[in-house]
Amino acid sequence: MLAEEPLSIKDALSRLRCERGLTQEELAKKLFVTRQAVSRWENGETAPGIDMIKLIAVALQVPITELIAMPEHYCQSCGMMFTGPGQHGHEVDGAETEEFCRWCYDNGDYTYETDMESMIEECAPRMAEAMGWTLDESVSLLGVILPNLKRWKNE
Repeated sequence: MLAEEPLSIKDALSRLRCERGLTQEELAKKLFVTRQAVSRWENGETAPGIDMIKLIAVALQVPITELIAMPEHYCQSCGMMFTGPGQHGHEVDGAETEEFCRWCYDNGDYTYETDMESMIEECAPRMAEAMGWTLDESVSLLGVILPNLKRWKNE
C-alpha cells in the first residue's frame, strides 16, 4: 500500500530537528531514547518503529506524513500505492481517475460504503503481509495515514 521504504525518515528527521533548533541530545530526551538512537535514525543505520515515528511527529510538532516517505501516486481511499496499469478506478464516462484504486472507486463512485475504522481493519492484514510488519504496526500506520486521504479528510 505504501512505498517500499515508508519509514525512511533520516533526511526529514535531521532537517526538522535542526529547523527547531534542537540537538540530537535534546530530541532524544523528549523521546526518552539515547542520543545514539537519534543519530542512528538520522544516519539511516536503523529506522524507528511506527509508534516511535508518531512520538517524533508530536515532539517536532509536525504531521506524521512529513516523516513518512509516501509514494507520489496512491489511492486516496485506502492508501494503496499504484504500481502498474489497471489499478485505477473509473469515472462515470469511463475515464480513469488518478485519485482512487479500482477496488475503492468505479463508475464515478465508491464501490462500497464503509467507515475509516472498517477500512483499516480490512487493509491492515494485507499491508502487514506485504510489508513484513505486525498487524498492530499496520493498524497504527493506517490510523495516521487514512485521515489525511481525500475520502476521509472531511469526516
